[in-house]
Amino acid sequence: MRERRRRLVGTVTSDKMEKTVVVTVERKYRHLLYEKVVRSAKKYMAHDEHNDCRIGDKVQIVETRPYSRRKRWAVEEILERAV
Repeated sequence: MRERRRRLVGTVTSDKMEKTVVVTVERKYRHLLYEKVVRSAKKYMAHDEHNDCRIGDKVQIVETRPYSRRKRWAVEEILERAV
């Protein structure tokens, strides 16, 4: 079951909450009609158990059980630290 969870890579944009970070995930796709490359972003609230993440960190988040009303993701690992 663990292998079927979705995993996304994004950048931490807010760490002001206790044990929670906001991760912005960007994706690029080609528009069907105009064939222009379009960038879109979506924000996810993710559980950060040890408060390790800081703004600008590149993290991998994994889908998990609901922690609260808006929080259904957890930080799996920090891929790259912010400078």
